[in-house]
Amino acid sequence: MSGENGNALPSGPFELGHRSLQSGLRDWVEQQTRHPLGYIEQLYTFADRDRAVDEAERVISISYLALAREGQAAPADKARWRNWYDYFPWEDHRDGVPPALPNVIVPQLNAWAKAADNLSVRSERQQRTAVAFGLDRHSWNEELVLQRYELLYEAALVEEAHRNKVKANTLSVFGPAMAADHRRILATGIARLRAKIKYRPVVFELMPPTFTLLQLQRSVEALAGRLVHKPNFRRLVEQQELVEETGAMTTDMRGRPAKLFRFRHSVLAERAVAGTKLPLTRA
Repeated sequence: MSGENGNALPSGPFELGHRSLQSGLRDWVEQQTRHPLGYIEQLYTFADRDRAVDEAERVISISYLALAREGQAAPADKARWRNWYDYFPWEDHRDGVPPALPNVIVPQLNAWAKAADNLSVRSERQQRTAVAFGLDRHSWNEELVLQRYELLYEAALVEEAHRNKVKANTLSVFGPAMAADHRRILATGIARLRAKIKYRPVVFELMPPTFTLLQLQRSVEALAGRLVHKPNFRRLVEQQELVEETGAMTTDMRGRPAKLFRFRHSVLAERAVAGTKLPLTRA
């Protein structure tokens, strides 16, 4: 969800009337988006002076990772759903490596690295780029969302790096800017969620009461930005006993009817950690 003009996350100040930080968060989100939240956990505290819009004003932002289902949303005047890949187009690898990565992003990062004043800084920039973007002998790590954004920020390739300066003509492949430090916060949230779905079944917070295994797989792939190995994914879900059959079949889908499943909530009490394990394809 995003705020007015689609460039801000829902936010607001902690007030005396709020019983806790979490209750304040729920109040602000529901006021601004008319949308109830499900799972919530505190994410990180952001207080960097040099990342603020107004350097004379020190703002401390306590961010949260919160999950919500789009279907539950009531119409909002200003808030709307936005795909997080609008802001991080280089993160979506479900259809293979985005062409902008080898054609635009990596060459510009390499040019930034080569422009360093000394050899050690040049080498350090090249190494960080290779690790973050899966170059040379390194593989793509879907969890390094924040590291990739920070590199693009340092290389002044994203518009946020030009605040209070002459407006940069940044390319669309680097995504639109967000208010204040909100894209950095969003990158942190994506990284946390991508890591979390591997050991906690939080993906089910985003699923309807009943679903097919293909719908579950597509949801995991959308979060990870990667395809999963279909037979291995289904085998792991069944082995971990995360779902149970409802006895019903789909009736409104093209092709053969598929079994409908539901999340087996008792799994949370049976063991402390259980996730999807993400049997990712390594194309």
